[in-house]
Amino acid sequence: MKEMYYQQVGLPSGRVHVYAGPELFAALDYKVFEMANNNLQIPNQVYMSYTPDVHVGVGTCIGTTAVWQAENGYVSPSIVGSDIGCGMRVHLTNMHKDEVKDIKLRRKLVKAIDKYLPAEEHARGHFSDIRLEHVLKKGLHGLPKKYVPDAYTPRKASSLTHVERSKFSFDEEALNRFPEVVWHRSHRQLGTLGGGNHFAEIQAIEIAEENRDIAQSWGMFDGQVAVMIHSGSRAWGGSVSQYCSNDIAKMMRAEGIGTADPKLVYAPLSHPLGEMYVNLLYSSLNYAVVNRHLIAYAIREAGKEVFGSKFEMSTLYDLMHNYAWEEQHDGRDYFVHRKGATRALPAGHPDNPQPYAATGHPALIPGSMGTSSYIMVGSAGGKNNYHSICHGAGRIRSRSATKRLITVDEFASAMRVGEDDEVVVNQRSLESLIDESPQAYKDVDQIIESVVRAGLANVVAKCKPLATVKGV
Repeated sequence: MKEMYYQQVGLPSGRVHVYAGPELFAALDYKVFEMANNNLQIPNQVYMSYTPDVHVGVGTCIGTTAVWQAENGYVSPSIVGSDIGCGMRVHLTNMHKDEVKDIKLRRKLVKAIDKYLPAEEHARGHFSDIRLEHVLKKGLHGLPKKYVPDAYTPRKASSLTHVERSKFSFDEEALNRFPEVVWHRSHRQLGTLGGGNHFAEIQAIEIAEENRDIAQSWGMFDGQVAVMIHSGSRAWGGSVSQYCSNDIAKMMRAEGIGTADPKLVYAPLSHPLGEMYVNLLYSSLNYAVVNRHLIAYAIREAGKEVFGSKFEMSTLYDLMHNYAWEEQHDGRDYFVHRKGATRALPAGHPDNPQPYAATGHPALIPGSMGTSSYIMVGSAGGKNNYHSICHGAGRIRSRSATKRLITVDEFASAMRVGEDDEVVVNQRSLESLIDESPQAYKDVDQIIESVVRAGLANVVAKCKPLATVKGV
C-alpha cells in the first residue's frame, strides 16, 4: 500500500522522490517537474523530494526537500523561500470549546486580538524595550524577561523548551550589511502577522484515538481550545532573501553558471556569498521564532482581557517550514533545505527537544481557511525522506484565479456563515479574503492521508477552526 503513495520520477537531470496519493500525483502540474529538473542541476545534490502539497513557487516548488553533504554542499535562497523561517506555533489553553460556543463571545475575542495584534506594523515606540540586535543574535533568549515570564518558573516553562530551536548561532558581523531603514522596519514588524496565508486561529482539538496516549502526554484533551499561529521573519527575512539572492545571481552570471530558470540561485557553502547567506539566514530564523512568540504573547493578553486572569496558554511547539541548516543522518553531516516542508522526528530521535524525546515532537500542519488543521508525530519511516512531511494543504489556484472563479457565497458556505458553528473572522467582508478560501487549496485530508499512508507520520489530533484572524 505504501508504494501507491510514493514514487520516483526520473528526469534528465536526476530523480525526484514524490510522496503523494494517486489522485494528488495525477493532478500535479508538469511545471513542478520542470522546476525539479532545474533544481537537480545544482552540483553535488544527493537527494530531492516533493511532499503531497507541492505546487509551483519562485525558482523552486513549495513542498521541496533538497539535501547536500555538508562538506561539499550548496545553499540556495530559492530552496528556502523569501519568507525565511516561516512556520507554525501551537499553544494549548485551559479552556473547552463549550466555553466559547457563543458566537458573540468568539467575536469579542477576535476583536480583542485585533486590538493587540497588528497585521503589518506596530505604532512607533511599541516594543521599545526590545532590542532588535538582541533578537537577531540570541533568538528567544534576547527578549526581556517580561515577554518570557515562564522561563523563570521551571515547572510551568514551555516557551524556551517546547520549540524546534530557541537560538541559532552565527557570525554576527554579517548583520552590518543592512541599512537603517531595514532595521527600523523590521523592529516595527516584530510581533505582527503579515498578509497572504498567514493567520492566527482559535481551534478545537479532536484527539485521534490511536494516539491518545501521546496526546495526553502532551497536555491535550478532547474539546480543548488551542491557538495556531502561522507567520515568519517579516521584513528582516525578506530583505535577507532579496539582498543575498541579488548578489548570488550576479556571481552566477559572472562565472557563467546556472540553469534554464534565472530565478533559481545558489552558491557553494564554502563561497563567501554562501557563507554570508547562511549567517543571515540564521539571524532570520531567530527573528521568526521570536515573531511567533510575540504574536502568541499578544493573543494571551487578548485572552486575559476577555476571559480574565484564569486564562492560560502554554506552548505546545514552534517549528519552521522554510529554512536550511545542518543535520546528521546515519552519522554523516548534511545540509538540508526545506521549502514548504515540515520536519517530523519520531520517538527516540536525538534531535528531539528533551520534553519530546520519548514521543517525537508535534508536527504542526495547517489546513486552509474553514478546514481542519492537524497535529502529527513523525514515524520511523520518515527517515527515507530525511524526516520531511507536508507543511499545509498547498495551493491549486493562484490568487487572481481564485478571485475570478470562486464566489463570495461559496466561500461563506465553507466558513459556515450564519450557522452556530460559523468560523468567525476579523474582516468585515469575506470578499477581501476570497483568495485564501478553501477552494484555492488542495484537500488537506488527502494531503494528510498521503503522509500517513507513505509511512512518514501519524495523526495525533485534528483541530477544527472556531475563529480566524487574518491580515490583508
